[in-house]
Formats: sequence, structure tokens, C-alpha cells
Amino acid sequence: MVDIKPFKAIRYTEKAGDPADLITPPYDKIDHNQQKKYYAKSPYNYCRLILPMEENKYEKAKQRIQTWLSDGVLAKDDAPALFVYKQEFTLSGENRTRTGLIAAMRLYGYDENIVFPHEVTHGAPKADRLNMLQTVQKNLEPVFLIFSDTENQIIDLFAETTKTSPTIKIEDEHRITHTVWRVTDLEKIKSVQTAMRDKLLVITDGHHRYESAIAHRDAQRARQAWTENSAFNFHMSYMVPVQDEGLVILPTHRLLKKFTLTNDTMQQLKKFFTVTEIAATVESIEDFLENHRQKRAFCIYDGSIAYGVLLKDEEAVSQLVNNCNSKQVQLLDVVILRDVVFKSILKTGELKIDEDILYVGSIRSAFEKVNNGEAKLAFLVNCINPETVWQIAQKHERLPEKSTDFYPKPASGLMMMDISPEEKL
Repeated sequence: MVDIKPFKAIRYTEKAGDPADLITPPYDKIDHNQQKKYYAKSPYNYCRLILPMEENKYEKAKQRIQTWLSDGVLAKDDAPALFVYKQEFTLSGENRTRTGLIAAMRLYGYDENIVFPHEVTHGAPKADRLNMLQTVQKNLEPVFLIFSDTENQIIDLFAETTKTSPTIKIEDEHRITHTVWRVTDLEKIKSVQTAMRDKLLVITDGHHRYESAIAHRDAQRARQAWTENSAFNFHMSYMVPVQDEGLVILPTHRLLKKFTLTNDTMQQLKKFFTVTEIAATVESIEDFLENHRQKRAFCIYDGSIAYGVLLKDEEAVSQLVNNCNSKQVQLLDVVILRDVVFKSILKTGELKIDEDILYVGSIRSAFEKVNNGEAKLAFLVNCINPETVWQIAQKHERLPEKSTDFYPKPASGLMMMDISPEEKL
């Protein structure tokens, strides 16, 4: 049973300045140059909390939160609330809207079959977020999850709520509009809690944060007296119906830094795939992927030549893929790339992020990195459908890391949630 609760959000006050100068993307989408840019925007920019540049970053974040609360730059709401959060954005020339619910959601182990992961996680990011969580005792960013709302119970609440005046409305640097409404009416809160009670949820973004929060919860329980309503039993969560037409996944392309195509590897590729040379342009790659969206297809670019690649032997490929996976997972482009092309044909072994493999969101960026020598090969892929992610996760199967890029990300800096030991929900 899904247990969600309203919470007393900690939010910026007018004293912090222009909200557009305060919000950021999630911490793992901020590189060093962006860090410097966000630092320059405002002395209160949220990057200074989620990804401080200073060496003692966890303590620095904790000190800043305490200082900003004392100075009135941040303030805790008097009353607990749920939040409706809408993002308006343009993608490929089309205006889109995605709306979700922000609430405190009780933490569930994956073995409870209530919350499901969909991607592989790594130890280092989990250790980093656990250190941050233990130090600041706050959920600084939400976990992003999807659920099914076939009867439109939650979607109808969104429609009703978004007709009223919002609490927050900000347009960010990417021209995405973020609008937030506070829901404090007890009857509405109860109806949402009832509607969410029997849902299943799949994590789309924030696996490391979620797993770190469970580790923190377990450590807190072992350390002190606690109740079911202790805030550290919950995590601030952003939940979106999988039926939402604005739920978009962008592709994440793979770049290998140390491997090249040889005559031998090309011959190996041709055993499983039809390989056709195509024009080495961004537009040609885009056209090939779009025209083969319903097939097992990807492209390769080596700095001078581009190839369109189509799977021709599903059975042979499925034998090279982890046999624990269902056929649906075995035949996903990103799984075929990892298990067949990388591990079996190129013999890459385990690939380390940044050292062996890079992930980029645009074909143009992939071309640039290969052309300037940052990588030797680019593998360009189509995106995965949200419904596919929803189905796969509930089969207890995980996709390779960086398989999905749900767009846009929830903005960081709209609110945080206190999970101090004494905080109750």
C-alpha cells in the first residue's frame, strides 16, 4: 500500500531574489562549467546546496541551509501540503505539458513490490548522496516516479488544481516554465491519498537518491527510537501518471573512447546486423533512426564514416544477451549494444564512465566529441517508450545504466523536505 503524506516544505523567500536565478537542474546534470555559472547567478543559487564547489561540500551545504534559514532566505511552511507541479516546454517544435504530484512518499524496499527500479545503479553516486543526506538531514531533490492512472483520478485533481492561482511560477534558462500549486485542503489531500494507495510506482530518475534514503532510514532506525511517522521513513517524491502525454524520454547515445572498428569487428557485426554506409551527417543519422523507430536499429559514427545498423537475426542475438532477461528486454537497442556489440564483438569488458565510455543526449554533441578526439566511436540510438519502461520494471528487470533520459528534469530548488530525527509527518 502506497502511503503518501503532505509535508511542511522548506522554500526560498522573496529575500533570496529572483527565483529564476535560484533553481537548477538536478545535481547529476551539472558539470563544472555549469557549477561556476550557477554560483555566479546568485549567492543563494541551489547549486550551492546540491553540488557545492568547496572541498568540504557536505558540511558546507549543511552550514548554508542553517544560515539561510536563520537569515530568512529559506523558510519552512507553517502547514503541511501536497504540491501539483506542471512543466511547460517545447520539443521538436511542439508545445508540451507534463504534470505531476509532489508528496512525501513512504520508502519501500524493492522486494515489497510497490516501488520498482528500472536501471542499474552504481556505488559511488549512492555513497555521495548518502553522505549528503546524513549531513544535511534534508531531501534536497525529489525522486521522480511514474504510476498508472487509468481512471484519471489524479489527472482530474491536476486539472481542477491548475485552474487556481499558483504558488510558484518560474521560466528557466531553457525556456521551460515551472508552475507549482500548494494543496492544503484536507478533503483533497485525503482523496489523493486514497487514489494513490493501491498504485505501483517505477523510479524514472533518482535511483541513487532513493537507495541512499533507504540506507539512511535503516541507519536511523538502528540508532534511535522512531515512529512510523518519522520523516526519515519517507522521501520527497515527484509522481507522474504514465498516461501523461507530456511524459517524454530522450535517447542517450554511447561514445567509446578506446575502441575502433576493424575489418574483423565489421565482419562480426555483419553476422548479426545489416550494415549500410550512410551520409556522415547529423541529419542523415536522425532520418535513419526515425525511419527505423519500430525496428532494432542504431547508427555508428567513427569520425569520417557513418553506418546504419539493423538487426537481422533475433535468435542469434538473444543467445548472447543475459539469459535472465525477457525477450522484451533482450531486444532493446541499448541491451543489444551492451551485450552483443560492446561485450561480444568489441570485447570491451566492463566499461567505466568517463574513462571508457561517455553518454551524451544529442547526436550533434556525439559528432563533436568524436570529431575533436574525445571519443573514437559514437553509437546513436532511438529513445525507449515510457510504457516499455513501466512494463519492464514490474518484471524485476533493469535496463543498462543511462538507458533513459526523461525530459525535462524536475527543477531543483523549488522546495526541500526536512527529515531530521525529530521531524514527524
